Amino acid sequence: MENLVQIHQTLVENPRESIRRELLDEIDWSQRLICIKGFRGVGKTTFLLDLVKEKYADDRSCLYVNLNNFYFTKRKIVNFADEFYKKGGKVLILDQIHKYPDWADELRICYDSFPELQVIFSASPVLRVIEGHENLQGIAQVYHLEGLSFREYLNFKGSFQFRKYQLDELIANHVAIAAEITEKVKPLAYFNEYLQTGYYPYFLNSKSFYSETLLKHVNLALEIDVTYLNQIELKYLPKLRKLLQIICSQVPFSPNVSKISTDVETSRATIMNYLRYLKNARLINLLFSNGGEDQQKKPDLVYAHNTNILYAVDPENINNRNLRTTFFYNQVGYKYEVKSSALADFKVAGNYHFSIGGKYTEPFNESSFAAADMIEEGKGHIIPLWLFGFLY
Repeated sequence: MENLVQIHQTLVENPRESIRRELLDEIDWSQRLICIKGFRGVGKTTFLLDLVKEKYADDRSCLYVNLNNFYFTKRKIVNFADEFYKKGGKVLILDQIHKYPDWADELRICYDSFPELQVIFSASPVLRVIEGHENLQGIAQVYHLEGLSFREYLNFKGSFQFRKYQLDELIANHVAIAAEITEKVKPLAYFNEYLQTGYYPYFLNSKSFYSETLLKHVNLALEIDVTYLNQIELKYLPKLRKLLQIICSQVPFSPNVSKISTDVETSRATIMNYLRYLKNARLINLLFSNGGEDQQKKPDLVYAHNTNILYAVDPENINNRNLRTTFFYNQVGYKYEVKSSALADFKVAGNYHFSIGGKYTEPFNESSFAAADMIEEGKGHIIPLWLFGFLY
């Protein structure tokens, strides 16, 4: 255990550039079993270490360990937690729980056996923490660490302190909000850069290799998160990769499942499953008219999860239309229910219909709205597209 304590101390003391994520302030830290899910490279490890630095910097009752460590090939989590607990441990942080077999059963034992111990663990977005494990239902609280919002990116790049807004507040006061922001910064000067290389924090290390890093993580997500965790044979990986490429080259598109199944050389039912797996892996977004994901129903439209993935997977087919709609769905969909709309591009929060486009975009009718690109400030029901990056 002492070796793991030394690793913990080294990681916490190591000076590194990071972006403080506001999810730190949104989690109910009084809960005893907390899961942080997120895409590869989104910053889960950094998030956990930032938590340690803020709350437990010199406190030996908190310990961070990575379950990738070979130590856990010979020792069970529950036995390790028992020793840690007996030595005064109160907060055990387990990174990459999906790398460990029988993790759910052991977490339940820890929860029942050590009443004063809090366990915080990170996991792949694909992992069915509650849905697939009845013994964790009612005790595990799951949070998703998403990529950077445009607001978070702007705050970091320009050392600003812009706050986030509720959707109702943004719609009602968008003119004043945009004016306040544009007094301090030209958001459009950063917007295209964000669309290409701003969603994931890879740019902190090397902007030059951003796309290569993202592509590596996309492939790892397909090889491990999608195939391994869904128990798909590795020989089917090329089909998953081909499906993702088809999606990114045609976003947003209404999937012709029969044609796609022919192109990918698999069954319609398998394509439907693959779409769901890619969605759970945070590689794509599915849009339904009813807002919910019916496993038996074909989605109305399919989008890339975020614009950075479009640039990494199929940079030759980028156009303004797919960038704008992908950005809007990604930024708004994190906090609000997004459905397809018969009147516009999206129906948000059950009330608002949005048409997405360039600076001359108009609302479909007097009760709907337009999210217009290439404008700093809007008027009436026309709202700058970039401003929807201030919702989280």
